[in-house]
Amino acid sequence: MEEFGKSVLLLLVLLNPFLLIVYLIDIVKKKPKDLFARILLRAGIISFVVFSCFAIMGDSIFSSVFNARMASFQIFGGIIFLLTGIQFVFKGNASIESLRGESKHIAGAIAMPIFIGPGTISYSVLIGERLDKPMALGAIATAILLCITIIILLKFVHDHIHAKKEELIEQYIDIAGRVIALLLGTVSIELIMSGLTFWMKNS
Repeated sequence: MEEFGKSVLLLLVLLNPFLLIVYLIDIVKKKPKDLFARILLRAGIISFVVFSCFAIMGDSIFSSVFNARMASFQIFGGIIFLLTGIQFVFKGNASIESLRGESKHIAGAIAMPIFIGPGTISYSVLIGERLDKPMALGAIATAILLCITIIILLKFVHDHIHAKKEELIEQYIDIAGRVIALLLGTVSIELIMSGLTFWMKNS
């Protein structure tokens, strides 16, 4: 159970609901609580299915299904996050809305690339190696449910204080979003470099 708890905690840290709420702020503002919760649940189900596939099949899913390497995924994922970070630094929240596309595809766009990324997928593979398969799937489901629950609670807090502290919230979101985007860009470069290093070593 100790390994189960560690797996849940580390995946929750990688999902980081306090970071995700910044990227979802335009949806938080526009959507009512019930619809927001349903969108997040659908995104969570999509994420669970993807993470479960990687936990069960491991990194062999790249070689056997896609005829590719894990390093290629890291490089591509790093580029996606880098582009997202650059857009956010210069355009703020509007960039995330434009990257997600039409509102009817919100759940899928939240799942990828906001929930599903190189870090969370890589760690899902590691969970599948550390735990037996039922426990691994349970750990993934628990982390996703905790993340969604925290984001929904933050949505309730936002709606409660938004009218009184609107200007303060806007300033926090703008500053926090741009700072996080800088960190995201740094992590993206690290992912790209790690992928390139691994790719060159195994060429």
